[in-house]
Amino acid sequence: HYDNLDLVLWAPGLAGPPTSELGLTPVPADDAHPRVARALRYRDEVRSWETGDGAAVLVVARGLAGRWETSFEVDPGARSRGLGRQLVTAARHLVPQGEPLFLQVSPGNVASLRAVLAAGGFTPIGAEALFPPPAEPLAAL
Repeated sequence: HYDNLDLVLWAPGLAGPPTSELGLTPVPADDAHPRVARALRYRDEVRSWETGDGAAVLVVARGLAGRWETSFEVDPGARSRGLGRQLVTAARHLVPQGEPLFLQVSPGNVASLRAVLAAGGFTPIGAEALFPPPAEPLAAL
């Protein structure tokens, strides 16, 4: 079975570091945060950051076919202040300039989709379903 059918968007990476306004601090790429744990399940080279106030997490990793992908999560009490939009923009500064950065959003997740579109630069290009990896390697035929 598949996990979800997501809208896929892309934008080119931007030059320079992300704005210091967010106070992004690298955090270990482990399963301590559900968003990071999910990235570890589907992606490689997972890197993660937390905002200075700890209200949000940002993940950048290598996904399908080695492409750069990002995801983010904002704590419920910190929503509706533009933090998601700022995180999405920051992610574009955390990949090489000009490299495509992909982002998947469930069409039903209106708040996240609005944040991505408000950040600007992301173009919808299709949809994809995520299939979780098997719990155990498949036996050789």
